[in-house]
Amino acid sequence: MLAYLNIPRSQLNDTYIRTEVAPYATGLGGVNEAGNHSFRLADWLWLGLLAVIVLIIRLLERANRHQRHMTAMNLSADQQRFWKQNKSILWWIKKHITYAPIGKTRHNREFKLSSAVNMGTLPSRLHAAILLSWVLINIIACVYLEYSGPNPYRMAAELRGRSGYLALMNVVPLVLLAGRNNPLISWLQISFDTYNLIHRWLGRVVTIEAVVHTCAWAYVKLAETSWEGIRHMIATDAFIGYGTLGTVCLLLIAVLSLSPLRHAFYETFLNIHITLASLTIVAIFVHIKLAGLLELSLTMLALIVIWSYDRFMRLFKLIMLNRKGNKWTIATITALPGEASRVTLHLPRYVKIHCGTHAYLRFAGLNVWESHPFSIAWTMDHLAYFPKHEMDTENGEGRIDFSKSTTDVDFVVHAQTGITRRLYNKAKASGGTVTVRAAIEGPYAGHHSLSSYGHAILFAGSSGISHQLPFVQCLLKGYVDGTVATRKVTLIWIIRHSEHLEWVRPYMEQILPMKRRKELLTIKIYVTRPRNAADMHSASRTVQMFPGRPDVEILVKEEVAAQVGAMCVTVCGPGTLADGVRKAVRQNQETGTIDFIEESFTW
Repeated sequence: MLAYLNIPRSQLNDTYIRTEVAPYATGLGGVNEAGNHSFRLADWLWLGLLAVIVLIIRLLERANRHQRHMTAMNLSADQQRFWKQNKSILWWIKKHITYAPIGKTRHNREFKLSSAVNMGTLPSRLHAAILLSWVLINIIACVYLEYSGPNPYRMAAELRGRSGYLALMNVVPLVLLAGRNNPLISWLQISFDTYNLIHRWLGRVVTIEAVVHTCAWAYVKLAETSWEGIRHMIATDAFIGYGTLGTVCLLLIAVLSLSPLRHAFYETFLNIHITLASLTIVAIFVHIKLAGLLELSLTMLALIVIWSYDRFMRLFKLIMLNRKGNKWTIATITALPGEASRVTLHLPRYVKIHCGTHAYLRFAGLNVWESHPFSIAWTMDHLAYFPKHEMDTENGEGRIDFSKSTTDVDFVVHAQTGITRRLYNKAKASGGTVTVRAAIEGPYAGHHSLSSYGHAILFAGSSGISHQLPFVQCLLKGYVDGTVATRKVTLIWIIRHSEHLEWVRPYMEQILPMKRRKELLTIKIYVTRPRNAADMHSASRTVQMFPGRPDVEILVKEEVAAQVGAMCVTVCGPGTLADGVRKAVRQNQETGTIDFIEESFTW
């Protein structure tokens, strides 16, 4: 068979070309449809099995947390020892698989060739295993061909059919996992950041399979005609032309999505990415429809429905959240010391926002087509009540009229590059405060609850404090109301300069006076570059300031020594901090029940 691979076309007679080459140049000649269906089933069964396994695990975790919450919220700190103990090998799984990076420590710390060239991050050990297993299934499917025949062109046709079929099947989860309204996010309680990681790797595999599909066709077509014949078919045959267009678009997406390019020009990349992805979907659909493949055409229609649903839901949420009658969301942008901005969105309606959520923001006059994710730092509800004659006489309190209530949402945005820098510059140039029309899309995430944990440690780096403040407020309120199991909360915030304290001043003015706050909450602030020793003043035993960087491992070890019930350690901040906290949590898995939650936006 291999003897035919290097035979020039001039040495192949017309009879051989007509009987042994042409039948495999296009269409289903030589395509193993039964094998394609089998591998499609294996591919989707594997993805489905993973989803079912994760769903079962999540349901068991939620049941355990609910039981712990209902039991422990009425217990004192000393009475929660039962929930502190490891009662299975789950700690080993978390230490060596679930929470483990590929190597020793590095996971979310970015690889940088320079301050301007970002090479991305590494997946965790669990993510790497899932991705590798899925890639292996696709490799096995592509190389599992009929090698016994003497005709290499028949084998190329089989490879063409197999790779094209797999590429199409993988496009469905590729598009599904890219959506912000992906239902699997809430069902499986897996972050959009994780799905985005899988989306990128799915895209790379789909691109490779599309290239293999195109090359396998070109190899046979070259033997049948010539390079000029290939160019002629691409230019005149709609079926071939649209197929080639789809492959070219995928290649462009793959090149532009390389980490250095993606990070250097993210806003431009995102717009081009969406345009090319839309063009790819249309090209593939036309390519398949012209081939008369009804089943695959229906698959593409389902894909278009999924993509359209996500876009429709985003537009629907955008309008519903930001418009009410003739009112629209207004943003007040305030420049803060330490090159940060406080963005307050005044929504025209009431919105219930949970802890640990983020939202995407758009600003008029600042590239309105761009949307950027930011953690929600604080919310303030302005409630309206029904008139007295409509009062709820059962408890003597007025019933809230949600149709007339509104919500303000705060974000703390540290000025880096791009939109964050433009926000800060715009506010500073306007005397410190500026008001613009804006739009919020979300909120998203918020599926993590800390109410069942007796002990919570919240790490925040720089503006990552935005993610942790709502948890502090919720746990304090729940502690006073007796609705949470939490008996100890430690907030650890790492900042460069003491002037960054101004970022959270209005929120701390509400948190610190809260009833029984000193019983529950300890705040430790580390200033890595203090300008004045006098700034390092600890207000009390429960609010302390320290110069320099904290030793995360020692901090976690000290907290574990005084652990109350089940412990949860959360982190939101730079990759170096997140990796350090992850390492410290893994080191203490054997001592008791310690869960780890990381909030990150990798792109």
